[in-house]
Amino acid sequence: MVLNDVPLGEAKAIPRTCVVLNGRGFLGRSLVSSLLKLDDWIVRVADSAHSLLLDSSDSDSLLSDSLSSARAHYHQVDVRDVSQIKTALEGASVLFYMDFTNLDTNDFYTCYMTIVQGTKNVINACRECQVRKLIYNSTADVVFDGSHDIHNGDESLICCWKFQDVWCDLKAQAEALVLYANNIDGLLTCALRPSNVFGPGETELVPLLVNLAKCGWTKFIIGSGENMSDFTYSENVTHAHICAAEALDSQTVFVAGKAFFITNFEPMKFSEFLSLILEGLGYQRPFIKLPTSLVWHILLLIKWTYEKLGLRIDNHTLSTCFIFQLVSRTRTFDCTAARKHIGYSPIVSLEEGVSSTIESFSHLARASSLTNYCKFNEQSKVEKLLGGGKVADILLWRDEKKSFTSFLAMFLLFHWFFLCERTFISSAAKLLLLVSIILFGYGILPSNIFGFKVQRISLSCFEISETVMKDSIATIALLWNKGLHYIESLAKGDDWNNFFKVAVSLYLIKLILSWSLTAVIGVALVLAFTVFFVYEQYELEMDGLAKFLFNNIEKSKASLMRNLPAPVGGYCTKLLRLKRGNGFSSVLNACI
Repeated sequence: MVLNDVPLGEAKAIPRTCVVLNGRGFLGRSLVSSLLKLDDWIVRVADSAHSLLLDSSDSDSLLSDSLSSARAHYHQVDVRDVSQIKTALEGASVLFYMDFTNLDTNDFYTCYMTIVQGTKNVINACRECQVRKLIYNSTADVVFDGSHDIHNGDESLICCWKFQDVWCDLKAQAEALVLYANNIDGLLTCALRPSNVFGPGETELVPLLVNLAKCGWTKFIIGSGENMSDFTYSENVTHAHICAAEALDSQTVFVAGKAFFITNFEPMKFSEFLSLILEGLGYQRPFIKLPTSLVWHILLLIKWTYEKLGLRIDNHTLSTCFIFQLVSRTRTFDCTAARKHIGYSPIVSLEEGVSSTIESFSHLARASSLTNYCKFNEQSKVEKLLGGGKVADILLWRDEKKSFTSFLAMFLLFHWFFLCERTFISSAAKLLLLVSIILFGYGILPSNIFGFKVQRISLSCFEISETVMKDSIATIALLWNKGLHYIESLAKGDDWNNFFKVAVSLYLIKLILSWSLTAVIGVALVLAFTVFFVYEQYELEMDGLAKFLFNNIEKSKASLMRNLPAPVGGYCTKLLRLKRGNGFSSVLNACI
């Protein structure tokens, strides 16, 4: 027996109808594309836009073909209007509830009415339209309180209900409503909690990184950079939704009313993930580590300043604090439950996902080309100025522990010599005495103390190589000769540039000497550990400002020199030549 020329045992299953709410958002587009590729779904795309605008992407091309063949339909839906929701749900068996996009988190009322009240409306509409299954896209952030690390967290973690971010707070409330509605009027529900979702078309992570990279802020690593995080490629999230829809039928007891963490099963350092994205787009990877407590207190100071000045503290400031917590804490999740009960496993590896994401954002790449990478190992100007050795690493805070230790040692020396109310000679003598006692005591220690081997100080540590001495003497001689050259140039009186340089230098020395030596050295110590570091971070901006000031100074100097008399040396030489050749009358005429 056949049915439409197809054997009865091989007859195609009747396509199921589903609704993808917020189907034009980042994850919504990916889910619609995945469903249409399966050929056994009729997909209703529901979104807040009044009309469907398609682009030239592969996903939209597939959607366009499906709209033409009636395998897809579009519905304009405002979740605050129950009647519009019912129209889209009529006759559907599954609702995939995806994330909203373009919500202004500063407008709390609109966010609450859209996310929380909108979820209540969706649940009620599902019950009235007898929708069988509701899968809600939540977030792993609902169990993160910002103050504790999460190591392989599972579904036993409870929502913290105290958030720094409005969006996470409202998402947690919406998830609770969805799970509570399970098995009421035959509606089966579950929630998926993806962690750090990324992929082509996302509008937050990569654009934010690029904007920060252009401003130079992505050079910093908050904390040690060792904190681990789980990331989830967008196509894996949509695959998990389809798995959950199937599992609500086959594994109802274990899936209905439950929430599941979704990741790529490949946790990695957060800073390393950011580096992959940034380097792929041609920007510099993070390399400067900042203490977590320092950054956190700076954020708190900004918040306190806003409050004291009576400025509006909008949600953006709070979200910044929450983002700080996300990037500085370990957040990894155990997806055993998702693997076991809904049959989820990633279909796209993390490496493939990162590559696809970078390719999709090629228009944001530096110099508009993926092949135009920065030479990250090239020294900066200030590093070249400092010689590029250990001193440069310390003053540029390459390793904050070593730099802080060096600063502390310099401060102790400064205190020893200038703040202890002793003469310099007395302080130096006492320091040498202390060093001598320490070295002598270390030298007479036995080679083994309670099983611990004592390493001896090599005599080479106190030796100065012949090359170093020659270089030092050559440098001193070079400076001496350069100074003589300036003095000779000034004596001739034929170079106003040197005159201005010397005059300004002497004036600055006069100002410095008018202060106490202690104050000068103290300020110099602080500036040494701050100015070089700040200049490296804002090299382009400071070079631009310096160029502007230099050009204006050059213009002013040129205008001044045009109004100055001829150089004294050159004038006198002219008089002598006239005197030898033409006599006193010529000299008199030249003077006149």
